[in-house]
Amino acid sequence: MLTWSNFLSQLFNGLALGALLALISSGLTIIYGTLGVLNLAHGSMFMLGGYAGYAAYQATGSFVLALVSGTACVGLLGLLMERVIIRHFYDRPDEDQLLVTFGLSICFVEIIRFIFSSQSLTVQAPEVWSGITSLGVMMYPTYRLAVVGICALALLVLYLVLYRTRLGMIVRAGIDDAVMVDSLGINVYRVFMVVFGIGAMAAGFAGIVNAPVVSLTPEVGEAILVQTFVVVVIGGVGSFPGAILGGLIAGEIISLTSMVNPGYAYIMLFAAMTLVLLVRPHGLLGTRGRE
Repeated sequence: MLTWSNFLSQLFNGLALGALLALISSGLTIIYGTLGVLNLAHGSMFMLGGYAGYAAYQATGSFVLALVSGTACVGLLGLLMERVIIRHFYDRPDEDQLLVTFGLSICFVEIIRFIFSSQSLTVQAPEVWSGITSLGVMMYPTYRLAVVGICALALLVLYLVLYRTRLGMIVRAGIDDAVMVDSLGINVYRVFMVVFGIGAMAAGFAGIVNAPVVSLTPEVGEAILVQTFVVVVIGGVGSFPGAILGGLIAGEIISLTSMVNPGYAYIMLFAAMTLVLLVRPHGLLGTRGRE
């Protein structure tokens, strides 16, 4: 039975999911916008972040330390991936990039399955954010509200990096014209490595934040990857504001549709993406990118 409290609850669920998708998608969109790499291993970065956070939490009992150390581990892994593997595929055909990142994704999943098995794992939310909060017309899990705030803070940090630092200026210039940036004497490969690391950190951070909400499994990154690509398409490839807008739209579509019939959630999401592409082929906030 549809009630006002149920509707509001689903709206908040959509907001929490949308903020999470926006954070993951922001990392993916700056990687593709700057490097031109279709990273199918991005969902695995989300999954690895969750497991790295789980391992750190088991060792320290601190969610904050799990958040910091897990994010750092995934960021370092991203730097290593770019330096050792991805760098050699910038000038290769798109299908080669898809194959190598897809292969890396499979390897990461199997490594995690070997170490942790396929059993679902859970991370306890911090005690300060446990329980439920009264919002007047309904009661709502406190940690889900915290997820919105945490993701918003992380997105703000990314915004400041992209729009208020020299690195961000170079990244945004690289999205528009990487050849011009290179001709100005800037070491684009060093910038590319940092960008890939930042993108991986964003996904890994989101994976740890999401761990107390949804149980960890080795396949958790696969479903989120599909949603993330849809968000990037809706918002516009290479657009950081587009990733935020697309994430919020996708989160609400999935949540509100699930309230009526969960089986149609993905159908409505892809329908929305199709509609956006028909009206604005480059996404809501996207512009003509790489040719």
